[in-house]
Amino acid sequence: MQSYPLHSLAEGSWFKLICGASYQHLPAIRSLALAYSLAGADCIDVAADLAVITAAREGIKAARQLLNKPEPSASPWLMVSINDGEDPHFRKAKFDVTQCPPDCPQPCVKVCPAEAIDLSLGGVLDSLCYGCGRCIPICPQELIVGRSYVASLEQIVPWIESMAVDAIEIHTRVGHDDDFQRVWQHIFPVAGQLKLLAISCTDGENVIDYLRSLYELISPLPCPLIWQTDGRSMSGDIGKGTTHAAIAFAQKVLQAQLPGYIQLAGGTNDYTVDKLKQAQMLGRQDLSSTSKLVSGLAYGSYARAILSSTIAKLETTELPEKPANFKSQPMNQLNLKLEQNRELLQEAVSTARKLVSQIKNRG
Repeated sequence: MQSYPLHSLAEGSWFKLICGASYQHLPAIRSLALAYSLAGADCIDVAADLAVITAAREGIKAARQLLNKPEPSASPWLMVSINDGEDPHFRKAKFDVTQCPPDCPQPCVKVCPAEAIDLSLGGVLDSLCYGCGRCIPICPQELIVGRSYVASLEQIVPWIESMAVDAIEIHTRVGHDDDFQRVWQHIFPVAGQLKLLAISCTDGENVIDYLRSLYELISPLPCPLIWQTDGRSMSGDIGKGTTHAAIAFAQKVLQAQLPGYIQLAGGTNDYTVDKLKQAQMLGRQDLSSTSKLVSGLAYGSYARAILSSTIAKLETTELPEKPANFKSQPMNQLNLKLEQNRELLQEAVSTARKLVSQIKNRG
């Protein structure tokens, strides 16, 4: 029996939640995974971090239990994002708070969508920062810089082998040929255990030639392939107009007739489906035909932003009765889980479903 995520790809109704390749706030990730699983998401994309993977899997499992569907086949796929070199998705902001002048208006605090900057707590809260970079150019003293990193491939392979993750997404850029090949050499031996491979790339000169070279490298592929057209990275929450870059890039990749599915990201929001419908770019896929359409959408900063107030209310609500050993428990285990507050759960799922239903029920 075909799994529902694969069915969604074929039907052109694929929905992926991007928790963030650098986002590591465990209670929020669990809640996001739970709410969007219940809302009908096909895939949950998270950072290459075991604690993050565990939190997301807990959220997905809780959704199955609430739906009374214990089979994993009834769940969205769990995807882990990795990079083949420097990439804006794989960075954290940092600065020395002791260098900030006392009279600084702190524009970094105001502009941070993740509320990850708190000068009283030492500056950037690492687990909350997902690397959007909006604070870097706005600092009056130019104190903020980005700290980039590359995901550890040695950790990724065992997760695939143990089936802790269902899919891998490789973030790359034009000119990263050797770096991509290095990553693929690690992934190739276990590629047969993947349910899906995604390749995420930003637009640029000679991008189509680059993507074609990647396809030649990975072929034949034992699992479905998604090309993620990353229009304007981590910008969907800024405004409706950010979606235009993602759509323009998708059009370019569609015209190239690359084998595989096309999925938008980078600037996607509640305006994207309407624009794709107007352009007649959504629909059922026939991979044997030269006529191709967009198979789905991935939402990151926008999908997280619309649930942020609900999750914030949950995280400030303590358990009605603390467990006897509460002093020895981590703080994130002392707060309510989303399913323990029926009102907030309903609020979160209702909000998430409004976004998911745009592509699921596009009519």
